Amino acid sequence: MKPLRLLILGAAIGVLAVDGAGAQPMQITPPVARPPASIPAKPAKPKEKPKAAVKRPAPNKSIAAPAAPAVPAAPPTAFAPENPLVQQPFATPERPAQTQTRTTALQPQPAPGAQGDAAYGAYQRGYYLEAFKEATRRASEQGDPVAMTLLGDLYANGYGVARDESKALAWFSLAADRGDRQAIFALAMSRFAGRGGPQDRAEAAALLDKAAKLGHVAAAYNLALLYLEGQEVRQDIARAAELMRGAADAGSPEAQYALATLYKEGNGVAKDPVAAAKLLGAAARSGIEAAEVEYAIALFNGTGTTKDENAAAALFRKAAHKGNAVAQNRLARILATGRGLPADPIAATKWHTIAKAGGASDVWLENYLLRIKDNERAAGENAARLWLAHAKPNS
Repeated sequence: MKPLRLLILGAAIGVLAVDGAGAQPMQITPPVARPPASIPAKPAKPKEKPKAAVKRPAPNKSIAAPAAPAVPAAPPTAFAPENPLVQQPFATPERPAQTQTRTTALQPQPAPGAQGDAAYGAYQRGYYLEAFKEATRRASEQGDPVAMTLLGDLYANGYGVARDESKALAWFSLAADRGDRQAIFALAMSRFAGRGGPQDRAEAAALLDKAAKLGHVAAAYNLALLYLEGQEVRQDIARAAELMRGAADAGSPEAQYALATLYKEGNGVAKDPVAAAKLLGAAARSGIEAAEVEYAIALFNGTGTTKDENAAAALFRKAAHKGNAVAQNRLARILATGRGLPADPIAATKWHTIAKAGGASDVWLENYLLRIKDNERAAGENAARLWLAHAKPNS
């Protein structure tokens, strides 16, 4: 199987099935789907004779699939809420990951005790120096693991203090020893990336398992990725599905999308298109771009859910405007044939041209462009050039 950094929705486009002379699309083919990656990929060991690089599965022959962008490493953030309604810090499929000053991988702390959580409150408001002072007092006077985790977070990100990953690792370690699941997860991710100390993936995997057993959702998701790939643990797809299910039920949109993929393929679980569609819908509503595309495909085809071409078209349009080449291609098809939206040859030309620039070629649409009026094709191509110039001002 591919390394974890490649567990991203590919841009492979299957051609639409056509029927007779009318060339009307009867079904939209889903792209190859994989869970978004979070764990840093295991680095290759130096060899005297390096082996050939691992390649992605070949896409549909009619489509050129752009390579997925690398995901930059980000320091662990111990207190940013893991809110299922907010985009999580896992790489967004088919779009370059933007640089972030804080991640959202860790869950919010439980309700504060009698002393109140002045440090966490100051952190949430951005008063990092105040948070640092209060957390230092509580860590030294009370041995409070929550305060220790907060100190680790402040040092890891350079909030209110000079960034110091060694000190961050030390605070995370102290809090982890006292059973704080936030710190255990942050320590695991630090060990995976080798931040603040030597890389130790075996220890990191054990820490993920410990945090997951304490109910940490992101830890369960990341541990599931390890079981999917057989990295640091014996490959066990059924165990991965079990962990994904727990994280999905807790509201993780990444886990919802990943579990939907397993249900679609019958991998580790019984094949269930209804369950897959339900999970895809939940992940799509949380803003997972790959899920938006695949749920739109399910809606268009009526796979596991009630067929609704209008709703599918709306989702394709939403993802297309985000720059998703798969969605742009599907939207062009819809506009060319009037399925889900009124037929519009100019708009169809525009989105096909944009999709093709993103690597999603389509022979059927190329032939369609030969059949429309010259002025419609020219207007669509001009609209595409304007859109691309706005989307990529430096290109």
